[in-house]
Amino acid sequence: MKAVAFVPGHISAFFEPVYFGQNLDRSGSRGAGLNISLGATSQVQIAPASQLDIVVSINGKASDASVTKLAVQYLIGESPLKITVDTFLELPVSQGFGMSAGGALSATLATADILHLSRESAIKAAHYAEVHSRTGLGDVIASSFGGIEIRREPGLPPWGMLEHIPGSYDIVVCVIGKRMETKKILSDVTKLHEIESYGRYCTKKLLEKPSVEHLFSLAWDFTKKTGLADERVLEAIEVANRCGMASMCMLGNSVFACGNTLMLQKILGAFGTVWVCGIDLCGARLIEKA
Repeated sequence: MKAVAFVPGHISAFFEPVYFGQNLDRSGSRGAGLNISLGATSQVQIAPASQLDIVVSINGKASDASVTKLAVQYLIGESPLKITVDTFLELPVSQGFGMSAGGALSATLATADILHLSRESAIKAAHYAEVHSRTGLGDVIASSFGGIEIRREPGLPPWGMLEHIPGSYDIVVCVIGKRMETKKILSDVTKLHEIESYGRYCTKKLLEKPSVEHLFSLAWDFTKKTGLADERVLEAIEVANRCGMASMCMLGNSVFACGNTLMLQKILGAFGTVWVCGIDLCGARLIEKA
């Protein structure tokens, strides 16, 4: 049996980490971000086996893919199955594009379809794996729904609550520096307190005046105040802001921007590798059912 699922990439503009002890349902993040048309596609094949065996390849190469494997395990327990996951990522990992969440969620959605399990159980399993691994907090929930989102409350529904800012735009993204270890930052207590404080403030302000322009403005404030960006990322954002709106992808040495697309491509191309994408309004979905 085989199924294929797609999950849009997700860029966090700013965020407030929220941990409810061991309660993974309610843990996650408040904040805001964009779901983009470049993302993760997973093809899953399942066969009977004497014991559980999960094999994952990413972009054609065998991978440890610990988050994806954990997500699939959360979904199916210790069922004696051979599960083969072939994931294709359109953007790099550890650069603030939600690729680990996309890989995990596309794998659980396809697995759930084959085994006649619910979409909700697939989302929950991927969310659990991301939060447990500290590789992300709000990406799974956001990318499940698509669009430009404000995460009012953290965690899975019914605790987690999202609002959307309508609109569809070209988004230019640029990877400037080396990978950023999300787990390291999300495990640094001092840095977390700073991020929490600024993230809470930005979410509150955006809810008072929800617009894409305000989202970018608050994201740029958040980037400067948290000190997460290095000098080259800050320089790229400052230059890009002259012909559009730009900020740092949380958490990555990368930038996202909106405005004069051709000019932004040219400007950001001097700093690193550039992609152009749109806003994904549909969210995570099956593209080939079992």
